[in-house]
Amino acid sequence: MRASRSETATATTLLAIGAFQVALAGGAPWGRASYGGAHQGVLPTRLRVVSGVAALGYGTGAALIVSGAGSPRSRVIAFTGLSVLMGIGSATNAASRSPIERAVWTPVSAAAAGLAWRSRTTRA
Repeated sequence: MRASRSETATATTLLAIGAFQVALAGGAPWGRASYGGAHQGVLPTRLRVVSGVAALGYGTGAALIVSGAGSPRSRVIAFTGLSVLMGIGSATNAASRSPIERAVWTPVSAAAAGLAWRSRTTRA
């Protein structure tokens, strides 16, 4: 079965967030736009590893979404969980000391939460 528009949009949003995480893990000097903005320039090794793991998670999630993997019930549960996690991420970004995180990642995370929520019912 082909992915719905909301599923495709959810996966695309996850890939965009994952690409940012890949860049951070690879040494992009975007510390002010991540992890509360506490690190100017390149992140410390520990956070670069965290970003690498996060990128794998986002990429895997996107791949599972577009593949149509899982039963309708398991997909509802997974999309619900993803929506909750992205909602928490949106709230965390909104509370960040980093103006970049607040301006960019709050709406991106909120969009991902809304898209994941919408995707809950597209195949069930």
